[in-house]
Amino acid sequence: MNADLQIDLIVRPVRDVDAEALGRVHAACWHETYDHLISKAALEKVSPRRLAELWTHWAAQGPEFRMSAALVDGEIVGFVGSGPARDRDAPRERELYFIYLLSAWQGTGIGQQLFDAAVDEGEPLYLWVASDNPRAHRFYERNGFHLDGDTHTEPFLGETLTEVRFVR
Repeated sequence: MNADLQIDLIVRPVRDVDAEALGRVHAACWHETYDHLISKAALEKVSPRRLAELWTHWAAQGPEFRMSAALVDGEIVGFVGSGPARDRDAPRERELYFIYLLSAWQGTGIGQQLFDAAVDEGEPLYLWVASDNPRAHRFYERNGFHLDGDTHTEPFLGETLTEVRFVR
């Protein structure tokens, strides 16, 4: 994307009516992010419709959950979510669950705006990210996170994905 191009960007809380578009973008982001980590056959099983159903549930969560979408010219291009820690041995009370942005929009500052919509400045929290995702690692390090040495293997689309934990 041309950095000089003017775009109409809005980052706002996720709404029920966003579920279908979020499902499509979520599936596309998984293809872009995990194509080198998960088999093509597993990625082809990703159902935008099933992801849209999940978004219908996520959009209805309480105020302790912060789910936002980034829209460029009215179209969703990314999303973010944070909320209460899910791990029993969590190093922080809050967790950044996910942040995804279509690759065409990475490097434009939209990812940072999404992050800022889900996380308060300096807020202590943690997240899990694929161990082989150097771009994401650099993004989190720029935002004050560091690896704490914990890793786990997560089932993902019928395969496994090794994740590392970042904290701040």
